[in-house]
Amino acid sequence: MARRRQAVTIKHVAADAGVSLQTVSRVINNEPNVRPKMTERVQASINKLGYVPSIAAQRMSGSRSYLILALNDRERTIADWRARQGTDWVDQMLLGGMLKCAEHGYRLIFELVDTHNDHVERELAAAFAALQPDGVILTPPHSENPLITGFLAKQNIPFARIGTRSAGPGIPLTMDDAGSARKATEHLLELGHVRIGFIAGSQEYSLSQRRVGGWQGAMQAAGLPMNGLLAQGDFSFESGAAAARTLLSAQDAPTAIIASNDHMALATLEVAQELGMVVPRDLSIVSFDNTPKIRFIEPSLTAVDQPIAETVSRAVELIIEAQKSGETPTEPTVVSAELIQRSSTASPRANADVGAHG
Repeated sequence: MARRRQAVTIKHVAADAGVSLQTVSRVINNEPNVRPKMTERVQASINKLGYVPSIAAQRMSGSRSYLILALNDRERTIADWRARQGTDWVDQMLLGGMLKCAEHGYRLIFELVDTHNDHVERELAAAFAALQPDGVILTPPHSENPLITGFLAKQNIPFARIGTRSAGPGIPLTMDDAGSARKATEHLLELGHVRIGFIAGSQEYSLSQRRVGGWQGAMQAAGLPMNGLLAQGDFSFESGAAAARTLLSAQDAPTAIIASNDHMALATLEVAQELGMVVPRDLSIVSFDNTPKIRFIEPSLTAVDQPIAETVSRAVELIIEAQKSGETPTEPTVVSAELIQRSSTASPRANADVGAHG
């Protein structure tokens, strides 16, 4: 029986139902111009023969490929994979994207593209020729690369731009970077901190500035000065360590630091320990991302949990909706993040035994 099922093709279904290949294809693709009785007839043959539609069969109608292409940065992704440091951005992308695609009968294809490559358009053209996707998901910094967004705009297919609020073609989505940074800052303010440092991420990403803006907004609302409390990083461990040393060596050093990703937060923790500080007694630390590695260190880090899976899932929904309607939303879709409180934040008045949040 298993062999027979593997051998069943769209031709067998068409012959059993007594209809054309095109009719079977339209039923598989849920095309609107098929009579209900014909749909029932074809579906009965599909069920009887145990036929599983293939992408090739779904493409026969010529209208859709049922493929969504997700693009990520080649250099950074490969570096993360090789370092094996527990970064799970790609895992979360695939989790959200693949599950949502499966709900709608689509497939998610994952490709790496070099943002800095002068031949990026040629690279994309080759991928499009091979895959003919129905939609594309762009992640930072691709989502703000005019070469890539310009190329996609000419393809006449919907594409989602994650991590951007900037004007331009495509469907913008953000993970509320400003709101998340504000939430992290307010958490520290509620604990009683007034000297709250911030380590910014790479300036190549507009979301880095939005996170700085969220921190600044919360500090301003509390009437607190920010002089000497902002340090620049680039998301790497080394840049986080340098920024943390700058902040913690100041005469009026912060009692808490928010780092724009987990690498820089871990670097801050290491620098603090090198300086003889105890976290959170002497310094509270909040991170962005909430990747696995920060949960299993001591102390475990309070972090903004980036809703990557939920955002990519929503991007898939918006692409499919746009494919059907021919219309794309212009206002950014905002997916809010959650602050996960752990052992790295406490009142600045706390001692080693009292006041830690677990």
